[in-house]
Amino acid sequence: MTGAEDASSASTSASTSASTPGSGPLSVDPVRRGTLLAVLGVVSFSLTFPSTVWGLESFGPWSLVAVRSTLAALIAGVFLLVGRVPLPDRRHWAGLAVVAGGVVVGFPLLTTLALRTSTTSHAAVVVGLLPLTTAAFAALRTGRRPSRTFWGAAVAGAVVVIAFTLQQSGGAVSRGDLYLFGALLVCAAGYTEGGRLARLMPGWQVIGWALILCLPLMVAGSAVALTLEPVRLSVHGVVGLVWVAAGSTFFGLYVWYRGMASIGIPKASQLQLAQPLLTLLWSVSLLGEELPLAAPLAAGAVLVCIAVTQRAKS
Repeated sequence: MTGAEDASSASTSASTSASTPGSGPLSVDPVRRGTLLAVLGVVSFSLTFPSTVWGLESFGPWSLVAVRSTLAALIAGVFLLVGRVPLPDRRHWAGLAVVAGGVVVGFPLLTTLALRTSTTSHAAVVVGLLPLTTAAFAALRTGRRPSRTFWGAAVAGAVVVIAFTLQQSGGAVSRGDLYLFGALLVCAAGYTEGGRLARLMPGWQVIGWALILCLPLMVAGSAVALTLEPVRLSVHGVVGLVWVAAGSTFFGLYVWYRGMASIGIPKASQLQLAQPLLTLLWSVSLLGEELPLAAPLAAGAVLVCIAVTQRAKS
């Protein structure tokens, strides 16, 4: 399979994904539809950190990650059973393992550990480096090289995020930041491999099988973690758990992988430059955190970078 922008493969993926449960014939342009799906994924992901903070009110970090993945896998299993989806080809299981390790286990665990000490707004801007990291992984994985304009805008967006992060943290790098940087690497690998697989099978099946692959480990992890970490159920805690399981882990990744399959991994990844800004808004409205004064300036600069990357030949 060639790079993520191959038009004929994107067309094939679009026609394949149209056969997923609940999706009828679509006459919308595949690129516009793919962009909309990727945007829905970004909005879903932007709620992940505030929901995680809520979830930590009721669960320990290990319990929250294990239980969220278990619930998401059960949801995915229902969809796979109802759709009578056959097992993936053997050649796809290695890629599904990368997706599982990156976006089902690695990213949730590392970011949850980081959020014990980092604010949601701080974590959001650090993870703003994810688009550039994903684009770099995609270039290495697919062999395609985006244009210099694309890379220039992507690097500029990353510089804005780094400057914002350092300004807010006083130039220090905490243990929470190290967790977040590790999360960037594993998530970018999972996004890239998931975007590739979503061109070969419907996106909801990619995340569905990745979740099922992790189910035995997550069930065992839930049983152990729930006995070791105290559980104090609250409305916030339950809502947070439900959202990170059903909203972020299943629905968000489903639309995200479908979007990447249509418009390509590099361009889809740059839409995530808007994710930290959305998370900042959620952190203010849902968590009552104080919005950093530099946020509007960072927002304007990042949005310009998004516009450039979306128009650049890649």
